[in-house]
Amino acid sequence: MKLVLFDCDGTLVDSAGLIHETMRRTFAHFGKPEPQVEDTKAIIGLTLDIAIARMQGKPHADEEAVEMMAYYKTLFAVVRQDLDFKEPLFSGIRDVIDTIGPREDLLIGAVTGKSRRGLKLVMETHGFDKYFVVSRTADDCPSKPHPAMVTECCDETGMLPSDTLVIGDAIYDMQMAKAAGATAIGVSWGYASVDALKQAGADVIVHHPSELLSHIG
Repeated sequence: MKLVLFDCDGTLVDSAGLIHETMRRTFAHFGKPEPQVEDTKAIIGLTLDIAIARMQGKPHADEEAVEMMAYYKTLFAVVRQDLDFKEPLFSGIRDVIDTIGPREDLLIGAVTGKSRRGLKLVMETHGFDKYFVVSRTADDCPSKPHPAMVTECCDETGMLPSDTLVIGDAIYDMQMAKAAGATAIGVSWGYASVDALKQAGADVIVHHPSELLSHIG
């Protein structure tokens, strides 16, 4: 039996456009210089308040970052509806989830910097909620790369970290996996470079979702 934990943004769904537009409007609302797309991609995976602070060169989330996070959350659904962003699946992801989802020797879960509400929307939109049996979000745990998202999913399912695979596109995913004692699988179709993923501790890099099947076993 294995536990397979997927990151969401940049791994399952391509949400960079939606996140960036919401972030851009948030920064504009607070009179801040608007971030570049590369700035936004670099923080995807972190909890929002920490991400917003990092984008301003702050080492920690301060009161203003928390206030901006609250505004971002109120704006996210509006932007999604206004611009008809649907957070599309990366090509090949559906085939992988539909293949491994019904297997009795696997437990599937999500570990994400999204809110609980945001993850629920993605799962329901793409019909994955029937397969994912465990999850941890920014509402539940400290921000990645803290290992709590992984260790709590292990505790809930009765699995050992050594029997757990963490699949993600960000350096924070790799660092989180290694800190928890799990196997870190980096994906190259997301928002971090292959070199950055390797430096963060990735045990293996895959370049297409279909390659995940051989590593999952």
